[in-house]
Amino acid sequence: MKRSALLLVCMLLAGMVQGQSTKIKFEEYDLPNGLHVILHEDKTTPIVAVTVMYHVGSKNEQAGRTGFAHFFEHLLFEGTENVERGKFMGIVKEAGGALNANTNQDRTFYYQILPSNQLELGLYLESERLLHAKIDKQGVETQREVVKEEKRQRIDNVPYMTFQENIFKRAFKDHPYKWTPIGSMEDLNAAQLNEFMAFYKEYYVPNNAVLSIAGDINIAETKELINRYFGEIPKGKTPYRPKVEEPALTVQQKDTIYDNIQLPAVFQAYRMPGQGTPDYYALNMLTTLLSGGPSARMQKQLVEKDQKALQVVAFPYALEDHGLFITLGLVNMGVELSDLENSMNREIERAQQELISEQEFQKVFNQIESQFVTGNARIAGIAESLANYHMYYGDANLINTEIDRYRKVTREDIRRVAQQYLTPTNSVVLYYLPKSQQPANQTSN
Repeated sequence: MKRSALLLVCMLLAGMVQGQSTKIKFEEYDLPNGLHVILHEDKTTPIVAVTVMYHVGSKNEQAGRTGFAHFFEHLLFEGTENVERGKFMGIVKEAGGALNANTNQDRTFYYQILPSNQLELGLYLESERLLHAKIDKQGVETQREVVKEEKRQRIDNVPYMTFQENIFKRAFKDHPYKWTPIGSMEDLNAAQLNEFMAFYKEYYVPNNAVLSIAGDINIAETKELINRYFGEIPKGKTPYRPKVEEPALTVQQKDTIYDNIQLPAVFQAYRMPGQGTPDYYALNMLTTLLSGGPSARMQKQLVEKDQKALQVVAFPYALEDHGLFITLGLVNMGVELSDLENSMNREIERAQQELISEQEFQKVFNQIESQFVTGNARIAGIAESLANYHMYYGDANLINTEIDRYRKVTREDIRRVAQQYLTPTNSVVLYYLPKSQQPANQTSN
């Protein structure tokens, strides 16, 4: 969903909170219905972030009915039994706040940023979303069109943005990560009202959610309000969790994609372990080594020295069950994609063969530490991090201690994971070319 100008203002206000150099204090507990509650009090600014994270993403969907989790991100702003259709967002804005939501493969996250004297309003609206959402034919048909338009605007008509769909369907054959959160428009068109209602009933239950609140609150008073608005919501059945053993990639998947672009690009993706595993931290540091800033290896060698690329990026696409280590490069004028790909591979081979120096290793860690602190420098970021850490790891206190997991990574670990995971047989390689270069008798894969 689009960010509003007011949301940006509130985020800036929340950003006035100083970077957390000290321990972030919080309280957490479970309601009898299974709702996990996390509360962080910070009186720095008169703002409160009211957030709810549901443990449902596109991986919980069934083949032939993809796109449901993302669809609900939109549908649950439609209205409730007690909130008039189309008024949900307006109520928050009239109260001086802003709201939004996002969905990925693993979870759906709703958040409101409000003046602290509007905390009760935020809790009321989120309890309405959880208990009294309006799922009817009018709302479903309206949001079907909204999702289609979002796909056209944000994926189909944005250069290179089909890379996620094209990479994931090649990197995964059995696991539901093989489709992306936007899903299939054909699946959404074919779905019936009763299927949407069943999805809501299964996943939008308190025992599948984390209520995380951060900001200018009184803990005792907030607990009373939470009990008032959420305490009587009935517990649901245990939701479906896919348990899929994805076979290892054994042959490189290589294809050419003809897209609405002007500059050719090469995308590489390597299967990697899920977030939170020891190797995930080493691989995250490796992406920083390769492209973490203007002095990173790929930037210095491929962009500045060799001038084979206009831009080169490496990043971990972190997910709960598996992940992808992705590198991409935009080719410079007069350079063949194969030449750029080979140069990118040489930087990976260097990381596989040479032990990173102590000085470069310390620089990478400093960058990771800076990102860690910055991510917890705003109220909204703290609320989301607390929910993430509880949902994915079962330990909200990782907001204070996860950096210690990076400290355990050694220079040898970085070289080892490069050797273990960044291999041709464990990869997907896509060449993106302008549609004008597409042969007349060939369609893009």
